[in-house]
Amino acid sequence: MEFGLSEDQKLLQETVRRFVAEQAPLDAIRKIAEGDEEAKQTIAAGIEELGLNGIAVPEELGGAGLGMLDAVLVQECLGYGIVPSGFLASVVASTTFSSADTALAQAIAAGEVRFGIALNDLVSRRDGAGLSAQNGVLSGTSMMAVSAEDATHLLVCDVERNLHVCAPQDYQVLPTIDRTRVFTELKLSNAESQISLADGKGALARACLLLAADSLGASQAMLDKAVEYAKERKQFGRVIGSFQAVKHLCAEMAAKIEPSRALIWHAAHALDMDEGEALVMALLAKAHISEVATFVARTSTEVHGGMGFTDLVGLHYWFKRIGVNRQLLGSPAQLRQMAAVAQGLVAA
Repeated sequence: MEFGLSEDQKLLQETVRRFVAEQAPLDAIRKIAEGDEEAKQTIAAGIEELGLNGIAVPEELGGAGLGMLDAVLVQECLGYGIVPSGFLASVVASTTFSSADTALAQAIAAGEVRFGIALNDLVSRRDGAGLSAQNGVLSGTSMMAVSAEDATHLLVCDVERNLHVCAPQDYQVLPTIDRTRVFTELKLSNAESQISLADGKGALARACLLLAADSLGASQAMLDKAVEYAKERKQFGRVIGSFQAVKHLCAEMAAKIEPSRALIWHAAHALDMDEGEALVMALLAKAHISEVATFVARTSTEVHGGMGFTDLVGLHYWFKRIGVNRQLLGSPAQLRQMAAVAQGLVAA
């Protein structure tokens, strides 16, 4: 059996890559990292114009009606350009409750609502944090929410690992090394739960997979930048790419990235087909690419030598994106433990 992308999927990737190259160059990312809201909103408007936020919403509800594999391809392109966007939150939210509230899913596709998600408690919870849900009312705090700073709705997880949709209230920005994105601590007090779902495993699988795709795109960008630099930088009268040691570094990065892409695509396909192994594959995909991406980030910086640490080259934006993605929704060790529990290999 040959597994590959369809012509439509290739065209989708091509379109998003062109958008990223034209609308989200490194200079724009620098401005966003420095707090330029206008630059951030310009990119958000472009993503909305392409209809990407409704990519997983059924066609009858105004969306594109595509699957997780298509969403993964888009997220990989966004990760390649370290683009800050609400795409991940929109996809996770719309695929989680589209059957429970078609009107809300339709509003996502139309760009009328923006979602933030806070699912970290599905994996682990900091002492003193957590949301309690009693009689349809949510109270407490939730850490490391994504895309919540300008959201109209939130998808959150309570201490019993049930999912809820509610309106945002107060939040506090949490500083991280990745300044291209905003992470927040949500603070809710007697917030009404508009939708409640008992099982958060599907949302966790989709969120992990999209983070994996984001790291995959960032890794590919760092490899491409290392190869490009190695072709131009000269030492001892020769380009450094002609030295065997540098060739080996670049080849090793490429050899680690390509199988990771196949693993992520397979996990996305499993989710689209609703296969029993989908959750396990998504967890393992994120765990694996997190380690591969960490290796690529370090090695690409080494190929650049001293220039790799300068703001002029800007490698640190990709380096930090990879580092934060590694820890979001569970470290590699945590996710492999969860995958082992899901397969019944170890006790919960």
